[in-house]
Amino acid sequence: MITISAADIDRCLTYRGLVETLRNAFANGAVQPVRHHHTISHPQGNDLTLLLMPAWTDFSAEQDGHIGVKIVTVSPDNNSIGKPAVMGLYLLMDGRTGEPEALIDGQRLTVWRTACASALAASYLAREDASRLLVVGAGALSPYLARAHASQRPIREIRIWNRTPANAEKVAEQLRGEGIQASVADDLEEAQGWADIISCATISTAPLVRGALLKAGTHVDLVGAFSPTMRESDDEAVMRASVFVDTREGAIKEGGDIVQAIQSGAFTAEAIKADLFELTRGERQGRRSPDEITMFKSVGAAIEDLAAGTAVYEALRG
Repeated sequence: MITISAADIDRCLTYRGLVETLRNAFANGAVQPVRHHHTISHPQGNDLTLLLMPAWTDFSAEQDGHIGVKIVTVSPDNNSIGKPAVMGLYLLMDGRTGEPEALIDGQRLTVWRTACASALAASYLAREDASRLLVVGAGALSPYLARAHASQRPIREIRIWNRTPANAEKVAEQLRGEGIQASVADDLEEAQGWADIISCATISTAPLVRGALLKAGTHVDLVGAFSPTMRESDDEAVMRASVFVDTREGAIKEGGDIVQAIQSGAFTAEAIKADLFELTRGERQGRRSPDEITMFKSVGAAIEDLAAGTAVYEALRG
């Protein structure tokens, strides 16, 4: 078994390349039970979340494959001590024997695959001429989302919004160092009307994206709100948009934006237009018109980790 570091992952992956890897993975399919979701009570702070995400190759499609499982913890209190809220490891195993093949840095694998899954969705849902990107949230995922979306659309200007402006400036400065035109969004409401794509990656429990502020043709990418108690968009945003998801079962069970809209009566599960399996297989259409508002709700899918982890392992193995 080999150990694969964050630096190894960065050397092996490209945004365009991983988007195509994920496109093929969803088109071909894999076995991925709905992830195990556990709450761990913390007497001196916010509760922790433990996620277990297994997946394995669909052996009806290919004989040589892999088994993988990601172990993730989410601790909202980590930000106050300068640590990432999300921690994790990925274990990749031989699909025939179950022998461990690689232990992979789960945090870096997660930001890569999450950002590229959003970019994959945007390749079907964002306007072809989308050039203005608003990233809401300045956590570890923020710069990856910016780069991934820029790999699929002609993004010329990026604004970063965060409750703590200094954190948004750190992300903008990092992107500017890579030659990307990036700045801090001081007014979140104004920025929502400015953006062609809004990519939201927070652990907010109150809506940040307002339907009343969205202009025609906007694509909304909701990456946070991975539990029913969290939410990044309001009912009006969900009602105005054509809604797409990574996986139907995951979205209606865990995606707070979808779950709460269903509970309020503003939305129904049957109104979901398509998931990534259907989009990549050409079974359902993505964006239908330039003025359509589209929304992609991501809760994370184990097939994404399996595809990304396998790609890194095979690149290193040669």
